Amino acid sequence: MKPFIKVSLIITTYNWKEALELSLLSGLQQKVQPIEIVVADDGSRPDTGKIIAKIAAQAPFPIIHSWQEDQGFRLSASRNKAIAKTTGEYIVLIDGDIIMEEHFIADHIHFAQPNCFVQGTRVLLKKKLSEDVLAQKKMPATICKQRVENRKNCLRSPLLSRLASLKNRRMNGVRTCNFAFWRKDALAVNGFNEDFIGWGREDSEFTARLLNYGLVRRSVKFNAIAYHLYHARNDRSHLPENDSLLKETVDNKKIWCERGVAAYL
Repeated sequence: MKPFIKVSLIITTYNWKEALELSLLSGLQQKVQPIEIVVADDGSRPDTGKIIAKIAAQAPFPIIHSWQEDQGFRLSASRNKAIAKTTGEYIVLIDGDIIMEEHFIADHIHFAQPNCFVQGTRVLLKKKLSEDVLAQKKMPATICKQRVENRKNCLRSPLLSRLASLKNRRMNGVRTCNFAFWRKDALAVNGFNEDFIGWGREDSEFTARLLNYGLVRRSVKFNAIAYHLYHARNDRSHLPENDSLLKETVDNKKIWCERGVAAYL
């Protein structure tokens, strides 16, 4: 029997309250619940706050709205401020367009190990299915049969998961829309690097520093399933600069970033 682990769930968001509502509600429906949810809000309008307050009123655990002023895409700062507000020992990080399968938190707890961080399983919903889910405010029972990009990822199997969820030290395919780590490890590398401007590579750079710190990655398959709502591609105009920052961290085996979570502790 694994000892009880206090899990803090962080959900990032920016001006998509309809998706965030479904994400929060899926958090309330977990078989094993987190001790808290912290919404890392990168400057959404007040209507997002109203949705959070409505769901918080019915939640059996605290839901904390961590808001920062809208000054452009500042995901790293938003996540760092949310990490600073957490009280759990283990952090599960998702995006606000993620709907969690009901065993999601339980599966992440199962795979939580010292000196390890976890990449969970992502199911990509096609555009029409995403529109239907948002309109009906629920996931259909037949989701695995059609209208998803990667159907095999819908399968939840403890047996297959034990066989396929391998440890490695690779960075490829890292997506922090379904990601978990020990809080103390995030603090040891100073969280997310706020030198990143615009979308892209801040998650890979955070992963690189965790690896440089000596951790290993566990790529969980057939467990910890997250349903990712369809959305248009983000603006990639800042990728060249962000790629350079990532390369510098990898080449120099950096562990610490200067502008990180320590500023909020």
